[in-house]
Amino acid sequence: MTDRTIRSLLGRFKRGTIGEAALLKALNAAMAEPLGFATIDHHRALRRGFPEVIYAEGKTPSQVATIAARLHARSGVLLATRATPQHFRAVKRAVRGARYNPTARVITAGTGTVPMRGRGMILVVTAGTSDLPVAEEALETARIMGNRTELLADVGVAGIHRLLAQSNRLHEASVVVVVAGMEGALASVVGGLVDVPVIAVPTSVGYGSHFQGLAALLGMLNSCASGVTVVNIDNGFGAGAAASLINRKRD
Repeated sequence: MTDRTIRSLLGRFKRGTIGEAALLKALNAAMAEPLGFATIDHHRALRRGFPEVIYAEGKTPSQVATIAARLHARSGVLLATRATPQHFRAVKRAVRGARYNPTARVITAGTGTVPMRGRGMILVVTAGTSDLPVAEEALETARIMGNRTELLADVGVAGIHRLLAQSNRLHEASVVVVVAGMEGALASVVGGLVDVPVIAVPTSVGYGSHFQGLAALLGMLNSCASGVTVVNIDNGFGAGAAASLINRKRD
């Protein structure tokens, strides 16, 4: 449900074309839809500016497809993360125009229906090529939420000149998402170079003492650069969603 839908319902109620009982029924139906195995929050777009996102991992292809069809029918847009090719095969039968990014493990649909609400560009920066799956998840999330996005890949601190050579792109961004594994140092470097919010994403890329991303997470949390915010390990979606909220135009 959107502001426009609510205004339409209230207008019809004011004109007398629907009664109070019908109005309440429509509003209640728009808030949540029980499916037995899930309860879809159709009210989320009104509260958060974007419909509920499906976390596909742990769900069957049939469950993901059913939820996706209901969400897309109501809002015209769809985002599902951590999806497998099996999930996508089921979804594309239920949602016309569904697309799959195998690197990001993300299913999207209806991007043309989302208005461009971002005030500027969200730049996603990766330390290494191995960080691309998480970076692509952040990019897909920010794009479908109505933002212009760009990717700057493989510019980690092992060859810092690669990053410095792209300083103009850093300064063009409204928000920078930094995706890095190993020791996670790139977030501090970028945080010291730009005057915009930096969202750091630690990844589970590294050798044994990296502890599946814990070393990068702790390094980013202890950043000496001001304005660096950290999300969970491998959480490209969380970074993309946060960047979108920061970048969003307010009515």
